[in-house]
Amino acid sequence: MNTHFILLADSPGGDIFGSPIILLVGMFIIMYFFMIRPQMKKQKEAKSFREALSKGDKVVTIGGIHGTILEINEANVLIQVETGKMRVDKAALSANNASSEQDIAQKKS
Repeated sequence: MNTHFILLADSPGGDIFGSPIILLVGMFIIMYFFMIRPQMKKQKEAKSFREALSKGDKVVTIGGIHGTILEINEANVLIQVETGKMRVDKAALSANNASSEQDIAQKKS
C-alpha cells in the first residue's frame, strides 16, 4: 500500500497576507483611475461651466430646453425661451449640450 504525504511549507518570508493585500491595493488604484478620477473631473468641469455663465449666453437644460440667460442668481437662472421665460436651477443646465443657433443651423444643412 502506497501512502503519499504532501507537506505544505510556509513561504520563505512567512507572510501569508502579502499577496492578497497587494492585489487589493492594485484593484483600488485601477478603480481610482477608471472610475473616481474621471467623475471628479466631470464635476469640476460642470462647476466651472456654471460659474462662467453670464447674461446673454445661450444654454440648454438637461431636459433639452434651449434658451438665453436673462438673469443669474446664486442658485438659479432666468432664461428666455420661445414661449416666455423660465426660472431653472443652475444644476439643470447642461455643459455638454450648450450650443448656439448657428451650430443648429449648420447641423441642418
